[in-house]
Amino acid sequence: MDGELYSLTDVLKKILFFFETLTVAELTPCVQQKMLRDYGPVQAEEKVTLCLRQHPCFFRDQNGFWRLNLEGRRENDAFYALLLKRQQPLSLKEVIQEVNIKHKNKNFKKIIAEETSLVSDGRFIQLDNGHWGLTEWEVEATQYALKDIVIKSLKLHSAGLSAQQVFDVVQVWRQTGLKDIEELLHKFPYFERVADGVWTYNPALRVAYEDLMKRFLNVLERQKARWYRYRKRLRNKNLVLKERLQELTAAHQEAAAALALRAEEVSQQEQLVAQMAEKDLLLSLRKKEIFRYREHINKLEAKANSILYQCRLWVKQAREKKAENLQLKETISKNQANMEALFIKLQQYKERDRENKARLAESKERQATKVAELQTEIVELRQKLERGQGLAAQEEKQLKEEVNFLSSSLKEALKREEELEHSLRFLHQDIINCREEYRQLERELRNPLVRAVVKVCSLVNWGIRRVL
Repeated sequence: MDGELYSLTDVLKKILFFFETLTVAELTPCVQQKMLRDYGPVQAEEKVTLCLRQHPCFFRDQNGFWRLNLEGRRENDAFYALLLKRQQPLSLKEVIQEVNIKHKNKNFKKIIAEETSLVSDGRFIQLDNGHWGLTEWEVEATQYALKDIVIKSLKLHSAGLSAQQVFDVVQVWRQTGLKDIEELLHKFPYFERVADGVWTYNPALRVAYEDLMKRFLNVLERQKARWYRYRKRLRNKNLVLKERLQELTAAHQEAAAALALRAEEVSQQEQLVAQMAEKDLLLSLRKKEIFRYREHINKLEAKANSILYQCRLWVKQAREKKAENLQLKETISKNQANMEALFIKLQQYKERDRENKARLAESKERQATKVAELQTEIVELRQKLERGQGLAAQEEKQLKEEVNFLSSSLKEALKREEELEHSLRFLHQDIINCREEYRQLERELRNPLVRAVVKVCSLVNWGIRRVL
């Protein structure tokens, strides 16, 4: 079929047609391979559950698994037959125009014009170009993961398969290697090894495993988000510290320039003092100038002292920030130690999980023996039921022959005497009562209590035979 599937309903129809029975937890990963990739696991499960409940073509069996109803609706049988005949997707508009031109069949036009009935019919799927096709066409197993195909093969053989048998079954749908099959069976815990080389699938354990993996991934994502936030804070603090260091270096350069000016002025002052010693006559003229230079020097000294004080404050702040950085590094090391402890605990939990799996395998072996015994008893009960049904069928044939004979005799008697009508009615009533009794007997045989009593009787007889 050319084109992709139109909606989530069509994707679910395709998946359930291939795998027959799946839970919501098993359906969600298969759906996210084709759509809902932007959704989280929880949101995708809610979307899939809502879609399954909205459409009547999906139903739940006694074990809680979702199935696809392929019986469909009777009003869509004509369109189904047309698609089987053409063997290619068709558009509703094209079919309506063709029918109007050739046959002018208004009823057929009305049937195929209702797209809602096609959506809720498990036999049909809609493509993104508006064409309709059949669910049974071109089921491409290569679109599904190898894990899902192995699960399907083990579901088809509930008693279990060896790795070679699983490989032979998977080869029908998809090309792979025996080594890949063995690695996959050993990788996931819900593939259980029942006996020597025999593997089975446990859906409840798969749901628990995926739930545990979701929780573990959520914890890792939260820890990762915390780590990113923490690293962002450290980067911001480092940027602030770098800016302050740049300001400090600029202040140091200004202080050095001020000290150089002061040294030059001191040297000038010394030269002036030497000149004043040499030239006492010019002392009175130069006094004002010297006082002025002294005031200027005092101002520069005050300015230099203020700059030095500010530099000391910045140096103090830089040392405090270094101390904070050291504390942050210590907290980072503590967090890493906590993460290592958590990983150690996870390994311990895995070891406990392996021990529990071994215990489950032992209990399953015991259960398998019990199941084999019960299956033999079920076979015996089925044989008895078949015999009873054969006797009932013989009795029903005899009753039908008697009814035919009585009806012929009653017809002859009606012509002769009107009084025999009363007796004929009584005979019909007896026949109806016999049929009702026969139906009641069939219902009683279908009753689970009667079946349970039959099973108990068979168990008692089997026990007596073993004793004898």
